[in-house]
Parts: sequence; structure tokens; C-alpha cells
Amino acid sequence: MIQIGEKIPATTLMEFIEVEGNGCSVGPNPVDVQAASAGKTIAVFALPGAFTPTCSAKHVPGFVDQAAAFKAAGVDEIWCLSVNDAFVMGAWARDQKTADKVRMLADGSADFAKATGLTLDLTARGMGLRSNRYSMLVQDGVVKSLNVEGPGKFEVSDADTLLAQAKTGV
Repeated sequence: MIQIGEKIPATTLMEFIEVEGNGCSVGPNPVDVQAASAGKTIAVFALPGAFTPTCSAKHVPGFVDQAAAFKAAGVDEIWCLSVNDAFVMGAWARDQKTADKVRMLADGSADFAKATGLTLDLTARGMGLRSNRYSMLVQDGVVKSLNVEGPGKFEVSDADTLLAQAKTGV
């Protein structure tokens, strides 16, 4: 599993952006993780799947609601990662009203999840290999804090926990 002080993996995520008002979209577009995080402070949170109960009711809304507070704490961007395709993440972004607050990034083949060692095998539930639920603060591509949930839990990867860490620079 990735540790505090290590660089995030050199992988590519995908992003689908819906352009309001003109009936078109941008994407899916590749996002080079290392290039996109270079020189920035990123609040990253990951979860098992788009449109799932805890993810939709608690995890994403917390980061959307706290987006301004993260900016005030020096966070340049908030990223939500899930092992879904970019089209699903785009639809979920629309549903969760994340525009200009949280970047919804698809880890469709679980490359980022595997490279960090933060996978969750939900094959028995028909969902295959997914990302574990966690949050991390990343500065210039280096993990500064990491909060990994236990199985079935939502206690340490929430927006409030990561925001407190961002405010203290941990």
C-alpha cells in the first residue's frame, strides 16, 4: 500500500466534462496523474463505485459542500476517483452537482487503485475489483496524509477529516 511520503503513481485517469447550455461534452479526456498534480495541493478521495449508497449520500456531498473551505485551506483541486468509466463518472458528476468543485476522475481499469495497493475485491458481490474507500492529501505529487477505511466503514475518509489535515498541513 502507498505510504505517506511516497509519490502517487504515474498512471492516467479519464475525465468526462459536460458543458452546460450548449448540449455537448468534452471527453473523455486523459489526465496524466503526475502532470496534473505537479506543483499543486490536491485533496483526493476514492470510493468503490459511482451511484452507490454511501458514496452518493455521504462521501461526494461532503467534499462538494466543503469545496470553498478546501480552497481557503490552500487546496488547489479536489479529485474523486472511482473504478468506473468516464461516462459513468460524468453522469454522476451531473447528478451530484460537482461542477467547478470536484473533478470526477475515472480509474476504469483500476490502474491507479492497483498501483497504490488500495484495491477492494468485490467480485463476490458482482462488482469486480474496485478501489478501497480512502482520502489523501497530495502536495506536488507526494502523499502528505492518507486515511484508509476499514471494510464497510465510512469514518476517516470524509471531507471533514481531510480538511482538518489540509488546514494543519499534515
